Amino acid sequence: MATILLVGTDVSLLEGLAQSLAAVGHTPQIASTVADAMEMASVAAPLVAVVERELIVPLGDAPRIPLARGGAIVVYRVEGGAESPLPVAIQRIALADLHLPLERHRLVALVSSVEGRARTTGRDRLSTPPERHPTV
Repeated sequence: MATILLVGTDVSLLEGLAQSLAAVGHTPQIASTVADAMEMASVAAPLVAVVERELIVPLGDAPRIPLARGGAIVVYRVEGGAESPLPVAIQRIALADLHLPLERHRLVALVSSVEGRARTTGRDRLSTPPERHPTV
């Protein structure tokens, strides 16, 4: 299954999302800031980054979170969050703009869809077993 990076300020919401994703076999990671997310993703690129809208809209540009090949960014807002449209730069890179926790099941479905698409298009990162590495 895939590594999913959850980025936001509501710890209880992120822990609930992490449990939902782990229940279907994914490996969730949690970051509280975009900077922390970028650092975590530079070590091991997630397939999907789920980022709180309020953390990226003030930046005015799309976050540069490294993703695995075939990966995607999903933006979310929490109850009472901004209803205004996303800036164009963020709209271009976001797979979806969700309202969490109401659309929790949609998030799980999107993650599964991205994972399946990456696998069928050959854009996921498959590691070659050591015994099959070329020798010089």
